Amino acid sequence: MELTPGQRRLVFVVIVLAFAGLGIYLIDGRGSGGSTPAAAPSTSASTQASSASTPSSGGTAAGSVPPSSVPAATPASTAGGAEIYQWLPFTPADLSAAAQATLSFATDYVTWSYTESPAAYAAKLNGLVTPQEVATLKNGYSTSGVAGPRAAGKQVSTGSGTINSIRSFGTGPTSITFVVTINQQVTSTQPATTATPQSAQYTVTVVSSGGAWQVNDIELSALGNQ
Repeated sequence: MELTPGQRRLVFVVIVLAFAGLGIYLIDGRGSGGSTPAAAPSTSASTQASSASTPSSGGTAAGSVPPSSVPAATPASTAGGAEIYQWLPFTPADLSAAAQATLSFATDYVTWSYTESPAAYAAKLNGLVTPQEVATLKNGYSTSGVAGPRAAGKQVSTGSGTINSIRSFGTGPTSITFVVTINQQVTSTQPATTATPQSAQYTVTVVSSGGAWQVNDIELSALGNQ
């Protein structure tokens, strides 16, 4: 049934209000951080900015933080009793699963050790990341400007991520783009240094694939998704 102009305006207002509430829910209910920090494999902020899609190799680093739990999303209702999810391409369960996948990826993205090979780094992302994005992240991890300092300094990195909000969503396939703050600590043993905290905000897009959610893009938030 086609909506009248007045009904369309009402639906638009309802969606805007519901998203505002959903953003507040995610901020208040997000986990403290088992997700990986958003720092790219390099130890400097300038390298992170130039290699926004570059993973900071990870899995074998000691002291990695386990992904935090994501509370199940509950249907948001308007004053008239309508549920916002009837206008969205995903369910509350989908949203919770997508958020958990995002946090798990954030942790693996910046948890790495100088002893971890590019193949091992890519292997731990399988299942969490689409094949195309895995290849992109593996290439970034292998870049000489990133791999060289990592090996020379015998660096180890740990970190976690926190979801700040939803930036957008799409269909065909269903996707959700989260704004995520990733915190990272990189320790160098050659020479020995104290872990240096680093933090950056990213946009992480996850897509629904075969009943699961996988990351298919990560960009510095200031750059936006390409």
